Amino acid sequence: MSSSASHPAADRPHPAAMLKRRWPTALAVAVVALNVTASGSQDVADAVGGFGETLPLLPLIYLVVNQIGKPQATWPVLGAGLVAVFALPFQDVVAPSTALVALALVLLAWGAVRGTPHGRAAFGVQAVGALVFCGLALAGLAVDPDLGRHLLAAGWFFHGVWDFVHLRLDKVVSRTFAEWCGVIDVLVAVQLLFLV
Repeated sequence: MSSSASHPAADRPHPAAMLKRRWPTALAVAVVALNVTASGSQDVADAVGGFGETLPLLPLIYLVVNQIGKPQATWPVLGAGLVAVFALPFQDVVAPSTALVALALVLLAWGAVRGTPHGRAAFGVQAVGALVFCGLALAGLAVDPDLGRHLLAAGWFFHGVWDFVHLRLDKVVSRTFAEWCGVIDVLVAVQLLFLV
């Protein structure tokens, strides 16, 4: 009898080692839990407005990192995007979603004209993702809040699927970001459907 068979617990990683390896998931759960706690019983229209204005940031991060061609730029790009999302509401000129969609369109035009580090096929996939997710965000903001909530939940959920596909393929963005974003996206979709 081998020692590993007699000590099956020795083969399992220590919980601290598992947490260290899965820190993006733990961070995502903590962020969403804080958001749910802070928002309390949020009005549907407010939730739709907040999550709708933020949804275009998700494909925009992929477009920017795809154009840079360096997955290690993902977290700094996220940081810059979050600053923009939280700063834009303090001005009354343009809605955050409009600014993010406009920036995505500029990046799409840039990639179409100048090319991308990952080639046309990868750029095409990112372009389709940007158009679909930005379209869902704008549609969710334009319709009745109850219908908008469902459109946005679909957008957040399918962006989570998008993240997990990118995590599996290890393409475009960093693996830690893809895991973190995928968990957040799915949990936000659940929040929109059941907690708002």
